Amino acid sequence: MKKNLISILILALLVVNVVLTAIMMFSVTSTAKKTGALVSNIATVLNIELGDKEEEKEAVVEVKDIVSLNIDKLTIPLKKTSSDAKTDYCVVEVTLLLNSKHEDYATYSATMDTYSGMIKDLINTVIGNHTITEIQSNPEAIKAEILNKIQSEYGLMFIYRVTFSSIMYS
Repeated sequence: MKKNLISILILALLVVNVVLTAIMMFSVTSTAKKTGALVSNIATVLNIELGDKEEEKEAVVEVKDIVSLNIDKLTIPLKKTSSDAKTDYCVVEVTLLLNSKHEDYATYSATMDTYSGMIKDLINTVIGNHTITEIQSNPEAIKAEILNKIQSEYGLMFIYRVTFSSIMYS
């Protein structure tokens, strides 16, 4: 009789345990969904991408579709540092990589020579606003800044990358 009573008690505790586990799972799941929605809303407000990055997918251009446009050598006076009295210079050859499959390429590619003066001026302005140590320590940021300025100011979205063919400092 004692064995039967203990078995019934264990069975009752097992059923209570299963019921309490189910209740806990439903409450935790709904809370997790609400937390995920809150994080997603905050990320949207802050303009942070959580999922796949569309910009990186757009930046992939096949080698056969790349056309390069070389900009002449530019000698650019750099921004002075507070401790430096002399003017530093940067001699740079810039190459713009163009996506020949972009819809605007056919429209603007024949007249890119007319834009070269504006692009040279923009490159002079961007590089000239940085010190020699900034350019030497992070040239990729300078390239990205030049690309963003070209795309935003002139709308030349088929230019997808800026490279420095050669760069010297003095």
